[in-house]
Amino acid sequence: TLESYETKKDKRSLVDAKNYVAAFLEKYPLDFGLLFLGPCGVGKTHLAVALLKKLISERLERGLFYDFRDLLRAIQLSWNSVSQTTELQILGPVLEVDVLVLDDLGANKPTDWVRETMEHIINCRYNDRKLTIFTSNYLDAPARQGEETLTDRIGARLRSRLHEMCKVIEIRGDDFRREIRQVNYRF
Repeated sequence: TLESYETKKDKRSLVDAKNYVAAFLEKYPLDFGLLFLGPCGVGKTHLAVALLKKLISERLERGLFYDFRDLLRAIQLSWNSVSQTTELQILGPVLEVDVLVLDDLGANKPTDWVRETMEHIINCRYNDRKLTIFTSNYLDAPARQGEETLTDRIGARLRSRLHEMCKVIEIRGDDFRREIRQVNYRF
């Protein structure tokens, strides 16, 4: 939930991200989506799912969450001749739902097929003016020399489309999962 998203007072970007999501909910509906960028474990998915849940429960929107890697796998599995599911059955809800969260954008190796699939989904939702919320571990500028950017992973054309579609919320901080796990391992 949005209420359970923990922010440390010294981590300004965490507080700002949570406040922005709360303001987004108050002003909804809006004509743009959100793109949460940041390293692993800072709460991008937590905020995206909290927003999705609120829009479903309080605004009665139809919503769907997909890890982008799982979505691509489901599409690929639908091509199997013994599959009971078609590509259209998978993509239909993704394209038609009111609010879609696509988690871990850019996590897959950027093959032509992956980019074409991303472009199809994102362009269809853009053209239909459907709210889409994205998360990605890849930033617009590399944190360290040699690191890939979101543009490297999804291509310049798609990154340009996301600039048009979404407000970017960059979250900086330590890996919350690592901190929690270390506390749990203590005797």
